[in-house]
Amino acid sequence: MKTNLLNNKASSAIAMLINLLMAFVVYNICRVAYMLENYSYLGEHQTAATLLDIFRGGYMFDRSAIVYTNSLYIVLMMLPVFYKETRIIHKVEKWLFVVVNSLAVIINLCDAVYFPYTLRRTTTSVFSEFSNDNNIAGVFMTEFVHHWYLVVLGILLIWLMWRLYVSPRVLASQMKTTAERVKYTIVMTLCLAAAVPLSIGACRGGLGSGIRPITINNANQYVERPIDCALVLNTPFAMLRTIGKSVFNVPNYFASTDEAEKIFSPVKNNGKSMDGDSTDTVMRKKNVVIIIVESFGREYIGALNKDLDDGKYKGYTPNVDKLIEKSVTYKYSYCNGRKSIDGMPSVLCGIPMFVEPFVLTPASMNTYTSIAGLLTAEGYSTAFFHGANRGSMGFMAFANKTGFQQYYGRQDYAADKRFGGDGDFDGNWGIWDEPFLQYYCAKMGEMKEPFMTALFTVSSHHPFVVPDKYKNVYKEENLPIQKCIRYTDMAIGKFFDEASKQSWFKNTIFVLTSDHTNQSDHAEYSTDLGRFCSPIIIFDPSGELAPGMREAVAQQIDIVPTILGHLNYSKLFFSFGCNLLDTPAEETFAVNYLNGTYQYVKHGYVLQFDGEKTKAVYSLDDRLMKNNLVGKVKYQQEMEQEIKAIIYQYMFRMVNDKLMPNK
Repeated sequence: MKTNLLNNKASSAIAMLINLLMAFVVYNICRVAYMLENYSYLGEHQTAATLLDIFRGGYMFDRSAIVYTNSLYIVLMMLPVFYKETRIIHKVEKWLFVVVNSLAVIINLCDAVYFPYTLRRTTTSVFSEFSNDNNIAGVFMTEFVHHWYLVVLGILLIWLMWRLYVSPRVLASQMKTTAERVKYTIVMTLCLAAAVPLSIGACRGGLGSGIRPITINNANQYVERPIDCALVLNTPFAMLRTIGKSVFNVPNYFASTDEAEKIFSPVKNNGKSMDGDSTDTVMRKKNVVIIIVESFGREYIGALNKDLDDGKYKGYTPNVDKLIEKSVTYKYSYCNGRKSIDGMPSVLCGIPMFVEPFVLTPASMNTYTSIAGLLTAEGYSTAFFHGANRGSMGFMAFANKTGFQQYYGRQDYAADKRFGGDGDFDGNWGIWDEPFLQYYCAKMGEMKEPFMTALFTVSSHHPFVVPDKYKNVYKEENLPIQKCIRYTDMAIGKFFDEASKQSWFKNTIFVLTSDHTNQSDHAEYSTDLGRFCSPIIIFDPSGELAPGMREAVAQQIDIVPTILGHLNYSKLFFSFGCNLLDTPAEETFAVNYLNGTYQYVKHGYVLQFDGEKTKAVYSLDDRLMKNNLVGKVKYQQEMEQEIKAIIYQYMFRMVNDKLMPNK
């Protein structure tokens, strides 16, 4: 029995790989069946190129789903314990594999039938969606009969998995000596050690430093039409990634949506006069440039903190300070989330973060667009820039989903011979801000006007390092991030110096903000509200917007309506923010969510609402938020009703896929 014993020692690993490969084949057969069953939706417009992208993206999601669902099987197969290698255990392994993957087949094929009703892959919300229906069994049986061919396909796939399953050849009884058992243990231990990181990477979508666990929203990266995400995804993945993610529940604050609509509506129309009549104002075809600076909290900017440290505070942003002298800023300005993935929907779509990051929830598959999508329809060229790897943070998928025509990342920068190539990679996240901002400026010079672009910087991010050539220029200060802020500020200054020389410069409106805030060394920026203080800077080189700080409240979700208002965009659009240029200062507001509490800023106060009642009210002059004025502020009831209306509209529209003005 010594023949091929060395090979047999690894046969559990080899058998497992063959069987998992079979699972990939089965998933792709289900994907083809899904497309053919819904051919009018998903098939007839496909080309060889689009199908290649779909199956390429599908591999990543199949890989994740297969490893998640087969994790117990993988552990059992790879366990370096020789006495588990018996015919009984091998049969248990076979049954486990076939049962688990048969469930995946059934779920995928059933979802092919359900797709026309939802136009997306089924998530765990389906259980609550039909929790009160008593006729599901009858409906299921009817569809079972009507789609008998899918039933036949399912049975065939399950039979093939059983028939073609490869069992390990090695048996404990073959390992007679201690040496053979030790060799087996060593080989299988090494195989297990290799399998662990590979499995983690498969589940997450990769192991790179810029990779976050993939979600259903990442499917947008591989499609031209949002509906095709259903082909990229598989249903087991969609359900696994939304377990516990049913975060949007419509509260019972109002008897009807009409009641909430009277208090607050996210559907905007800049094309109406004050009396509600439509206007015929011609749209300004100005370029739009939105720069989202990583971790660029308001605290770091000297020009926005002239009273800090008894008026002695200088900040870390001399170049942005100069920009502010020519720009519109606001006395109070806030971000709408605490993560980079929150900043994108807030800044570009007017959608704040409530409860969970929007792009990590099933609602990210709803129909919605961004300022890029709206302006693309008006003849604009649009592009999104991020110095990290393509796909990092899910930004490429998000940009594609929301209407950006082009995406430029680290690989595109490296391919441009005018710049420093991958030698400008920071070793962690992406291309250093200084060269990438110059690349950004150069690429805009190649775009057809009018254009709309957005850029997300990377350098002011943990681990908080600067290029070697600047280590003696931007030295360590009170906080690790501060030297990075100085470096990025320098990069922004050089960008505007170069941009000012371009022919498109004066016909461009610039917006500069942050994705979120970061480290703080001032108490007022470490409070519940202070942690959301971000700059909102609007610069119009043409001089049409008078510079200066305005006595108003601003937030990221105001950027879309404000810019569209300045452009005289006259169509309906969707945003939870307001047009800061024509909204009275006393009606401007900000909203954010922190650990179960909604914070609502208006009328010089911040109200903290836990979803049921007001917990606290603080004056904005009370910067350390020490004096709770709940029950003592005349605006409290009004503010409560308004935040309830905002929450209601948010939840209702997320749950019912109404993130467009005409839905």
